[in-house]
Amino acid sequence: MRVAGIMSGTSLDGIDVAVVDIEWPKLELVAFRSTPYSAAMRKRILAVSNAQCHTRDIARLNFELAELYSQAVLDLKVKKIELVGCHGQTIYHEGPRCSLQIGEGAVIAERLGIETITNFRARDLAAGGHGAPLVPFFDWMMLTHDQVNRVAINIGGIANVHALPKSAKASAVFAFDTGPGNMVIDQLAAISTRGKQSYDKDGKLGRKGTLNRPLLKRLLKDKYFLKPPPKSAGREQYGESLIGKLVGTGLPIEDLIATATAFTAASIAEGIERFVTPKFSVDECLVSGGGVHNPLLMAELQGLMPKSYVHAIDDIGIPADAKEAMAFAFLAAATKLGIAANLPSATGARKAVVLGQIHPAGVRGN
Repeated sequence: MRVAGIMSGTSLDGIDVAVVDIEWPKLELVAFRSTPYSAAMRKRILAVSNAQCHTRDIARLNFELAELYSQAVLDLKVKKIELVGCHGQTIYHEGPRCSLQIGEGAVIAERLGIETITNFRARDLAAGGHGAPLVPFFDWMMLTHDQVNRVAINIGGIANVHALPKSAKASAVFAFDTGPGNMVIDQLAAISTRGKQSYDKDGKLGRKGTLNRPLLKRLLKDKYFLKPPPKSAGREQYGESLIGKLVGTGLPIEDLIATATAFTAASIAEGIERFVTPKFSVDECLVSGGGVHNPLLMAELQGLMPKSYVHAIDDIGIPADAKEAMAFAFLAAATKLGIAANLPSATGARKAVVLGQIHPAGVRGN
C-alpha cells in the first residue's frame, strides 16, 4: 500500500509530506518534501490560533489549507498513491476536553482523487483520551528494541517524549508532552530579527545571549511539569501570553532566547527524570522534529542527561524531519486496515480505538 502522510505542526514552519510503501507493519520511505508556509499564511494561522478570532477566518482557512496540502502532495510527483493521511493544522488543543485541526479532508480527497483520512485526534478524545500524542503507536511498532531502553523525543512546537522500554508490549509504552519545544524560541527569534527569521537557525541567536537562571527557575515552577501523564500541551500555554510576559521582563531578547532554549531542554530532561527513569533507566534518546537542528538545544539536552546517548533519529535510518509525516501515513494505513492505533497508556483513553475520519476518493480534477 502506498500512502502519503501530511503533517503541519504547531511550529508553523510548513507542510511536510512523506510518501511511504507499507506492507504491514513494514514501512519504507519513498519520498519526502517540506513546503514552507508563506509569511502571510503563517500570520493567518497564528491569528486563528489565539482566543479572539472570527469563525469566518477559521472556515476559510479550513478549505484553503486543504488546497495547499493537496498541492504539496502533487508537487512530489509520486505515482500510484492509494491513500492519504492528513493530520491537519492544530489551532486549538485542550486535552482531554477538545482539539481542533483544520484542513478539510473532503477537499484533499476531491483534488487528489485519493481516499483521505483526517481528524485522527477526535476518536481518542471521544474515548476519554487527550487526543495526543498519537505518534507513540508508530514509535512502538518501529523503534522498540529487544535490548535497549529508548525514549523517542520529538521537539516540534511542543516537545513530547515516548517511553519505549526494551521488548515493550503496547501497554508498557507511555508518552506525554513535556512542555515547550521550539515554540517559545521561534516566537522570540521572530521578534529579535523583526520577522526575518521564524526560528533560531543553528542556535546562533541563543548563543549570543546569556542564560538568566532566576527566570528559568520561575518558568520551571509551572504546575504542568508536576502533573503526571497522560497530559498534553499547546499554544494555549506557550503562545503570545507567555511571550508577552517574557518580553515584559525587560531582558535583552538574546538572553530570553538563551533562557527559552534552556527552558525547553530542562523541561524535557526533568520530564524524563520525573516520570520515565523511575520505571526504567534510559539508554538512548532518539530525537526528531525541528529542534534536532538546533545544536545549542541538543548540547544542553545531552548535558542534562549524561547517562543517556542523545542523538538524531536519522542515525537509525528515519529522517528526523520526515518522521511525523511518516507516522501519519502509518496511522492512515492502520485506519484503512481497521487497526486501533491509539495507545491508551499514552493518551489516557479508556480503550484502544480505530482513529480518523474517512473521505472517499473524488474524481481527480473535478
